[in-house]
Amino acid sequence: MAWKRKVNAALEEFTGYSLSKARTPEPEPPAPADQVRPPADPVNDRLLRAPVFVLSPVRSGSTLLRVLLNSHSRIHAPHELHIRRLAVTLTTEPVQQAMEALGHSKSDIEHILWDRMLHRELVRSGKDVIVDKTPSNVFAHKRIRTCWPDARFLFLMRHPASIARSWHEADPEQRPMEEAVRHTLQYMRYLQEARQRYDGLDLTYEALVADPERELGRACAFLGLDFEEAVLRYGDHDHGEFVKGIGDWRDKIRSGRVQPGTPPPPPEEVPEDLREMAAAWGYL
Repeated sequence: MAWKRKVNAALEEFTGYSLSKARTPEPEPPAPADQVRPPADPVNDRLLRAPVFVLSPVRSGSTLLRVLLNSHSRIHAPHELHIRRLAVTLTTEPVQQAMEALGHSKSDIEHILWDRMLHRELVRSGKDVIVDKTPSNVFAHKRIRTCWPDARFLFLMRHPASIARSWHEADPEQRPMEEAVRHTLQYMRYLQEARQRYDGLDLTYEALVADPERELGRACAFLGLDFEEAVLRYGDHDHGEFVKGIGDWRDKIRSGRVQPGTPPPPPEEVPEDLREMAAAWGYL
């Protein structure tokens, strides 16, 4: 893939635009304070009650956690929904005027849409609790909590060096290790910010694959549910297609069973830029 690197280098030289850098998600620009606000009427403006969000970096085992939780008889954990990208456009001045007269800002309407979409998924499943696991939600954790003031969070972590290495190894030609560190560190920083801001349950990928029964028992207890042995056999249940772009799709997750994780690197091999986060998460 040397030609891809040459094309990207030429593009960046003449335009200042880099294909590799363009892939890195950026947090949404802050909206005016009077636009993003809690529901005016929490009882009637929201159909969902206490939705659950897995906040995690990419390549941290969130698809595994999703299918394990989805195997519970009362938990619906669909593929990544990316609801923060569902946007509303008020295309004319009259509709803007009408919504203003009703007391709705653009973000108010988007929140109603998000809530309706998740509620529809939950109702269709016939279950009680919905869990959304979309790694990029870490960049919108404030807005999620504003939309659903009763939202609950599962914080999923993994050794920072393992996260970066996994993202790099998925496409070594287009994802050099230096870029992998920069890219994944953004997710980690926003996850750490959310952990410091909200109550929630800390989980780690390493503990999940080492003792799934214990960790899923903790998760069920946090959600106010009884533990079920069925969650340990996710291969016995239908979780939809494993498709690139809305979750992990590789052979490991398709196997239908929890497999040991790759051991994290020794401390001396942790990239300097990741050491502070590794220490904050208890890995150093």
